[in-house]
Amino acid sequence: MSDTLTITDFDSEALAHLRALTADPTAVFRRGQLEAIRALVDDRSRVLVVERTGWGKSAVYFIATRMLRDRGFGASFLVSPLIALMANQVESAARMGLRAAVVNSTNREAWDEIRGRLEADEIDLLLVSEQRLNNPEFRRDWMPELGSRVGLVVVDEVHCISDWGHDFRPHYRRIAKFLRMLPVGVPVIGCTATANDRVVADVQSQLGSDLLTIRGPLGRDGLRLEVHTDKRHPDKRLAWLARNIPDLPGTGIIYCLVRRDVEVVAEFLRGHGIECGTYMGGGDLTEVDAKAAMLRRFLANEIKCVVATSALGMGYDKPDVGFVIHYQVPQSAIAYYQQVGRAGRSLTESYGILLAGAEDRDIQDWFIESAFPSQHDVEAVIELLEESEEPIKRGQIAARVNLSTGRIDGLLVQLEVEGAVEKVSGGWQRTSAPWVYPKERVERVNSWRREEQAAMERYVELDSCRMQFLRDQLDDPAPEPCGVCDVCRGERFGIEAGVSLEQEADDRLRHDHVSFEPRKRWPAGLDDPKGSIGKDRVVEPGWCLTPWGAAGWGPLVKQGRLVDGRFAPELVEALCEMISERVEQPAQWITFVPSMGRPELVPSLAAEVGRILGLPVHPVVDKLRHSEPQRSMRNSSTQVSNIWGSFEVSGEVPPGVCLLVDDLVDSRWTVTVVGSLLRAAGSGPVIPVGLAYGG
Repeated sequence: MSDTLTITDFDSEALAHLRALTADPTAVFRRGQLEAIRALVDDRSRVLVVERTGWGKSAVYFIATRMLRDRGFGASFLVSPLIALMANQVESAARMGLRAAVVNSTNREAWDEIRGRLEADEIDLLLVSEQRLNNPEFRRDWMPELGSRVGLVVVDEVHCISDWGHDFRPHYRRIAKFLRMLPVGVPVIGCTATANDRVVADVQSQLGSDLLTIRGPLGRDGLRLEVHTDKRHPDKRLAWLARNIPDLPGTGIIYCLVRRDVEVVAEFLRGHGIECGTYMGGGDLTEVDAKAAMLRRFLANEIKCVVATSALGMGYDKPDVGFVIHYQVPQSAIAYYQQVGRAGRSLTESYGILLAGAEDRDIQDWFIESAFPSQHDVEAVIELLEESEEPIKRGQIAARVNLSTGRIDGLLVQLEVEGAVEKVSGGWQRTSAPWVYPKERVERVNSWRREEQAAMERYVELDSCRMQFLRDQLDDPAPEPCGVCDVCRGERFGIEAGVSLEQEADDRLRHDHVSFEPRKRWPAGLDDPKGSIGKDRVVEPGWCLTPWGAAGWGPLVKQGRLVDGRFAPELVEALCEMISERVEQPAQWITFVPSMGRPELVPSLAAEVGRILGLPVHPVVDKLRHSEPQRSMRNSSTQVSNIWGSFEVSGEVPPGVCLLVDDLVDSRWTVTVVGSLLRAAGSGPVIPVGLAYGG
């Protein structure tokens, strides 16, 4: 350690760094910031910071990094789930003269160079995405090196370490193990803006016993919380947004629970001259770069708003967000506060507007029910690995266990973190460590999430101060009403959009057509079929009138399929209009996918389509045996196995272009299998079309 630096005034040194970081010569520390920095730098202890968005958590670990480096300690190691926002962190660090580098999936070509700089002590702050913790090579090659030379460990969005939190991530469980490997005296800081007592206690147990917790009040002056319960149908919400967003102050964020609504909302707003970007999780490198570029434009106030899923929230640093609007109700007060807290960090007045939808409960239920795999499914995977003498690939697991590949990946990661399985050359294998399904914990977490869901339903109907309610849910009781929410003020922002704009929105929702690409390879893990689907057997790209369960035509599809046993004439006419508009190759004939459960439903639909389009209908496909609904099959292997051998083509098959009609296109494997049989029997190109898409 260097002893050339003599510190005469710790506070003055830290304050100088704060003013360099903020580029504000008058900046002063907020309550708790200097205390946290001193604990990290002087005491070299572990700190948990639970403070509202905009409090300055990143300033604490940036300044602590600078001061530790000036004292000769190693580089700081920051774990974050926010790949698209890391560039913002690097830019902020540079203002203090910190040499920061990023290791994530977007810059693999630079890893060797970064590792060399780290070994040469030429990096002050290394930012690593949480996904790297799941990479065996990173854990083998990087983690021991980091553990031996690290000067400070930063766990950003530390609530992700707890499955009591709103954004649990199993990779974060590895952090606790890494912390136990650190030499004595390495300081650690965990940061979050959203944690109640239960989450705080869980995080404290994982970060270590000797932990300084700094927890501040969560109220935000000037944030006008509102709920609009009179816009349950999406057409009213779309119209309201288009009419009122131009009048809202500054720039803002619109949150949607599902990706499809992000696209619909953004398209409708752009159609009304409102420039907006979109932000959703995932994507390849090109999409990640595009999102980062869009966020830079948003930061510069070059676009009015960003329409986003919950993927945009944690860690995004834009202090002048004038409004945050929710298109649907989130499932918990913690998640809602985390998102609405993006508004008004540097403003005296901002808006947090919640537009409650009729579909909210169904979407929330899906998220809650899919959070944990069932005991039956987990034990099926464990049993499969125990019985195999060789490592098993994911595709082989999918062929035997009815779980989506994404759920299988998540399950394997969770089991690996807990030591029950390990990834080796050739796949996955069971370890010798004992493991029991945590049934009681899963039940407690699910019960708590139902309580949170009920609390948000109370929030929507609240007749008292909304900020008080939220703070109470986060175990931060407010002594008095906020004075600015819609209940306290007795008024809400905005004006009604009017019948004309609502009708336009309804028309847009009724043209929410879904295109889908054909399957080109049989799924892995099957003995038959396997490999590529021959080019002469692949179906063409297809179209569906609406997403399953969506607004617009969705209710009529459900009514016809589940209640009436026939589809309404206006629904069939809309399907024919879509075919005329979207299908580029002129069809010569029509056939359909038969069903034993609803033997008359799809034939009558195909007959009406044929009548309207003036095309002959040839019922050349037979159903040979009963199969389970494809919606109940969770991955491609089980979906193909479910229907393989259950269809047969008989009779004379016309050679021209065929429209293959179905009511619900779910996995795409049914139309793939039937289309392949039709092609083999002599049909020309097969174009699948349906009423609803559930994939």
